[in-house]
Amino acid sequence: MKLEHLRHSLRNLPVHIILIGLCMIWLLPTIGLLVTSFRPFQDVNDTGWWTVLSAPTGAKEYKASCAACHGDDGKTLAAADLSNPEMATSYRRSFNLIAMLKKEIDGQPHTGTTPVPDEQQAANIIQYLRRLSGIEMRPRFTLDNYIDAMVGYRGTNTYRADCAAGTQATDLYCNWRDLGNPRGMGRAFLNSLLVTIPSTLLPILFAAFAAYALSWMHFPGRQWIFALLVGLQVVPLQMTLIPVSKLYAQAGLNGTFLGIWLFHTGFGLPYAIYLMRNFIGSLPREVFESAYLDGASHWTAFYQLAIPLSVPAIASLGIFQFLWIWNDLLVALVFLGGQNPVLTYQIGNMVTSLGSGWHLLTAAAFISMALPMIVFFGLQRYFVRGLLAGSVKG
Repeated sequence: MKLEHLRHSLRNLPVHIILIGLCMIWLLPTIGLLVTSFRPFQDVNDTGWWTVLSAPTGAKEYKASCAACHGDDGKTLAAADLSNPEMATSYRRSFNLIAMLKKEIDGQPHTGTTPVPDEQQAANIIQYLRRLSGIEMRPRFTLDNYIDAMVGYRGTNTYRADCAAGTQATDLYCNWRDLGNPRGMGRAFLNSLLVTIPSTLLPILFAAFAAYALSWMHFPGRQWIFALLVGLQVVPLQMTLIPVSKLYAQAGLNGTFLGIWLFHTGFGLPYAIYLMRNFIGSLPREVFESAYLDGASHWTAFYQLAIPLSVPAIASLGIFQFLWIWNDLLVALVFLGGQNPVLTYQIGNMVTSLGSGWHLLTAAAFISMALPMIVFFGLQRYFVRGLLAGSVKG
């Protein structure tokens, strides 16, 4: 029995290895993005995320060239205490340090038998000396990238450092009002909520009414109407952007939340009605017939029977619609633009035209992913129910 189990495990081993490999390929960029989002921007600019647990920049060069005489902490020689900030600031450029290391001490080479470091190695040693002397004290991990992204900070240091030093390099207030900065992710987060929540609730509301009517109310042409709604799912929204934009321009809806609510509602309804109709139509007919025999109206049957029994379909539809709209860029870009930026639009503005500030992009990406991940992992059991809604009768 054990031998057979072992053979079965060995036969499945290649499949398991391939699956683990695919998962690692998919997760590795995400892990790198997450680690980078918590690193100080100086470390992000100098080293890759995979070096986060390695020694600081310059530690290896310092140990090879200086540690033998000055010690690991730089305090062994009192006359040349490398932990003294004045000593560290006296060598601002690599050529200054190289010139000093080439000088002889008591007729002997300064570095002894160790070769004099080149320019890059000397620059790394200077950077390590600044860290050793306390001039550049920065942790391995920090929340500054998230704070800077939320408030839309644009400066050479960090938002907290500038506010603590009182150096107002930007037009920020250094208080809670900075969360409303139009350049920040905080304002964009609220705009995304203002777009997503109504655009999710409206299709669910209208789809529930339409699904009940198509399932339990008998009127001419209802099957043709349902077939038309199913066919509308293949219409790409891209082909309607220009006509709808012209219509909105005449009605004064461009750049408004109402306009984007109506657009998302219109394009969300075909699938919403299809999903809800399949689910409501599969509910037991005897339940509704009993309600009608007891004198219940269609409205009573709708909100006391159909809606409570359709909670799984409603929940799954809400999740699908929420995630689609939250991650949308095209529609928000066309109908809102930069007047009321959403998260997907604002992420691209984290990096300037010269390429600076890209470390904020990592934090901004996880800010935009936070709520969808909570929704997905919290309600993922409804995804399967939504995919199978109405597929099995009886």
